[in-house]
Amino acid sequence: MMILGKLPPFFLSCLLLTIIFIVFILCSPNPFNPISKSDLHQTLALPNSTSHGDDDDEILKCDLFMGEWVPDLQGSLYTNWSCSTIPTSKNCFHHGRKDTEFLKWRWKPHQCQLPRFDPKTFLEFVQGKKLGFIGDSVARNHMDSLLCLLSMIETPVDHYKDSEDRQRVWYFPGHDFTLMILWTKFLVDGEERVINGSSSGIFDLHLHKIDKKWTTDLPVLDYIIISDAHWFFRTIYLHNDTGVVGCVYCDHPNVTDFGVGFALRMAFRSALNHINRCRECKARVTLVRTFSPAHFENGAWDTGGRCNRTSPFSEREIKLTSNEWELRSLQMEEIEKANIEGNKKGTKFAALDVTRAMLMRPDGHPGEFWGNKWMDGYNDCVHWCLPGPIDAWNDFLFEVLRRKVT
Repeated sequence: MMILGKLPPFFLSCLLLTIIFIVFILCSPNPFNPISKSDLHQTLALPNSTSHGDDDDEILKCDLFMGEWVPDLQGSLYTNWSCSTIPTSKNCFHHGRKDTEFLKWRWKPHQCQLPRFDPKTFLEFVQGKKLGFIGDSVARNHMDSLLCLLSMIETPVDHYKDSEDRQRVWYFPGHDFTLMILWTKFLVDGEERVINGSSSGIFDLHLHKIDKKWTTDLPVLDYIIISDAHWFFRTIYLHNDTGVVGCVYCDHPNVTDFGVGFALRMAFRSALNHINRCRECKARVTLVRTFSPAHFENGAWDTGGRCNRTSPFSEREIKLTSNEWELRSLQMEEIEKANIEGNKKGTKFAALDVTRAMLMRPDGHPGEFWGNKWMDGYNDCVHWCLPGPIDAWNDFLFEVLRRKVT
């Protein structure tokens, strides 16, 4: 019998490699089975798993909206070329944006892991239901984000579009799910003054009358997401059933300027009261998405303001004494009032409290990359790129809906 020590080095090396290979074969469940894309996705997403399981208690006790943006190598679940429904003005890469770092951040609550949005589970959750976004173009921005995420699982049918592409209805036949945007400037009735045949930029707002553009379809909705704010930053005369009671930015000697906050509060109060008192409505959950801040720097939208940052702010860099935070706070107060009345009737109200998180995201707006030939030289620092930070709103959406429905 030969002694191993007397074997030539070449044969000894081959023997050792053979033994290692045999051990590998015996100990591996299937060493020749390559890692699939889904397995890789699950491996990368493990810390942000969509499974609730044993973490239910932790998540339910967690304040989802107190947190920070942390690096996320996985990035967006979709791209601007994989989602065909992105409006061109939000398709920032199509219009020349080159940096991608703004996609590589994920919202992390201080006390828990916020599950990553799972479009398959969401569609199963809302099967047979109708979900409506009520609000302005930022509400539409949110709906388009959700539409892109859900389109990863099922291609929706474009069911309806009005002449201005403001009212939209999408249908997912495989899940009998309808997604719509009910567009409204102010939630309440408002019209622009026409002077010498031209639009004046001055609005009359009737705080005691609801805008019928969204109330007509309200009874068919199972879930409501209502939001508004940016249209209130202009000259507005406020009316009740007796006439003008005040204004916003009017500089009129005989009319009290109550400010944006007052007008926004009264509009939300009227809208939420209408939802609460709608006898033919079947919606049992209404979510109010709080104010989404703009990030103009070095000027306003019409004086050269820009938003060309490429990374988030930290918590230390935002101001919770700002006007944006004041608007968020009054919205939270109106939600609480509506909830008190709703509890008597079995209706539920809750907040998608995105303001803090979005104050930290000056990097997520289209800025100069929005392709509006009629507004050349102006920057869009109000809306959000798709894909982009706004996709986190759907992480919030699913978790808050889950809390309220189950």
